[in-house]
Amino acid sequence: MVEALQIKQQVRQWMDTARQMMLDGLNEGIDVTTKTGPHDLVTNIDRQVEQYYIAQIKQAYPEAHFFGEESIHNYTQEGMMWIIDPVDGTMNFVKQQDNFASMVAVYQDGNPVVGFILDVVNNDLYWGGPEVGAYRNEQPLLPPVDLSLEQGLLGVGSRMILSNNYHSQELGQRAFGIRVNGSAGMEFISVLTGKTTGYLSYLHPWDFAAGRIIAESLGLTVKKIDGSALDMLSSTTVLVATKRTAAEVIRVANS
Repeated sequence: MVEALQIKQQVRQWMDTARQMMLDGLNEGIDVTTKTGPHDLVTNIDRQVEQYYIAQIKQAYPEAHFFGEESIHNYTQEGMMWIIDPVDGTMNFVKQQDNFASMVAVYQDGNPVVGFILDVVNNDLYWGGPEVGAYRNEQPLLPPVDLSLEQGLLGVGSRMILSNNYHSQELGQRAFGIRVNGSAGMEFISVLTGKTTGYLSYLHPWDFAAGRIIAESLGLTVKKIDGSALDMLSSTTVLVATKRTAAEVIRVANS
């Protein structure tokens, strides 16, 4: 198996190029279309960045498999799997030009190896894995304080809180406060750095594959909302949180 540190050196370079592609797109203008509905946006930059990642990975790892948001959905539990979300938070990318990320995750035979979340605007790379720990750029991340739900802010997906799925409005009332960001990657960063004690949303595999690896490297809980283990084949409601917050959220959400 390829070492996580070797992969990190390569992905850092690829993400530097991808970041410039995104910033150039914002400066030069982007083409926006929709996928499943009027608020499910995709841009030419999403597709270009994903194809760039795939081309680089194929050159470095010809045997690799891919699971990308905008193109290839070919997940396998065998061999090296790269899961790609080229522009996470496309609505933010289009409407705010801020609060969006780029994410890449590597799994080997279904097991996590290393994950990467790039905060594009601030040019901070959050990365880590079970063999290397977790980092912001080259600085090790410390495990967040194990705060309870009442002690911290809870990130919640916008559709979830509006529809009150899994008693999310009650969870918001129990929490010190709630935050809605619009980017799973940026929400994961908030939990990794202790700015929020948890994040709850319906996510696709490319939304949580990288964040899951980094969060688990810090001892955070990453599970389905019913408390069961995630699998990388399914879209589902995902919770990432401190252990105390996770226990409270799972109890209330399933009551």
